[in-house]
Amino acid sequence: MATEATTAPKFQEPDLRSMPQTPDFRPEIAHDGLRFWQFMIAGSIAGSVEHMAMFPVDTIKTHMQALRPCPLKPVGIRQAFRSIIQKEGPSALYRGIWAMGLGAGPAHAVYFSFYEVSKKYLSAGNPNNSAAHAISGVFATVSSDAVFTPMDMVKQRLQMGEGTYKGVWDCVKRVLREEGIGAFYASYRTTVLMNAPFTAVHFATYEAAKKALMEISPERVSDEEEGWLVHATAGAAAGGLAAAVTTPLDVVKTQLQCQGVCGCDRFTSSSISDVLRTIVRKDGYRGLLRGWLPRMLFHAPAAAICWSTYEGVKSFFQDFNDDSTTA
Repeated sequence: MATEATTAPKFQEPDLRSMPQTPDFRPEIAHDGLRFWQFMIAGSIAGSVEHMAMFPVDTIKTHMQALRPCPLKPVGIRQAFRSIIQKEGPSALYRGIWAMGLGAGPAHAVYFSFYEVSKKYLSAGNPNNSAAHAISGVFATVSSDAVFTPMDMVKQRLQMGEGTYKGVWDCVKRVLREEGIGAFYASYRTTVLMNAPFTAVHFATYEAAKKALMEISPERVSDEEEGWLVHATAGAAAGGLAAAVTTPLDVVKTQLQCQGVCGCDRFTSSSISDVLRTIVRKDGYRGLLRGWLPRMLFHAPAAAICWSTYEGVKSFFQDFNDDSTTA
């Protein structure tokens, strides 16, 4: 009887019975209190808003990076912009935007969700682990580029086509018929080699800049307006720096995707070294930096838009999940 009296209370300890009911014990919830599909939706919205808003700048960059002897031979942003408007009108700045819309949403859904999942496991709970942020970014870009590269190729051909293609589906059908499915991935290797360091620099810089900005004025970061400013500023710094570092590989990617369009050279292979040699032979080493300014002018505000939108949608889902849990 004494034994029963001694052991009975052990089975009435509240912490033993409450473990399944602990609020943090929710396997369907990822870190930051969000589910996997919520990261995908937030990333899809952020990527679509970013690319649609900055599309005219991307068109100018694509024209500036195209190899001679294309009819368009801009030497700067102003000349490129003027040439596009005079030759084809303002609508030419948005040619190919539907291809971008079809590719950006799914690709960024994969991009951000893979990043968040990788960051959760690689950082081991350490928010200051820059190596984990960089490696997670590489994993994200390898997977998302597999989704985005075909539509990116279509988008760039439409941007440079000058009437060569009637639209997205006409371009897709003609490329399939005339060049085969491999043409959609001719630049995939270059894209990954460019985006891997781009994303590593981007995410590591973003996380570090965000942390530094939050430490400057931690009592104000909780304010919605201040939080938006932190994400936008950190995103702009990350996007601009990453764009500057990877411009040469972006030139190679653009020329591989636009080969054979409007008189541009067609390469015998998709070898990065062959394309690099061709660019240097024709334009010198400065040809590898063609379009660096519009690229930075694209990626700095684009990253600011993307990150502030992404963090904003994440906040919405966090509030939604909290309300659902309370209810």
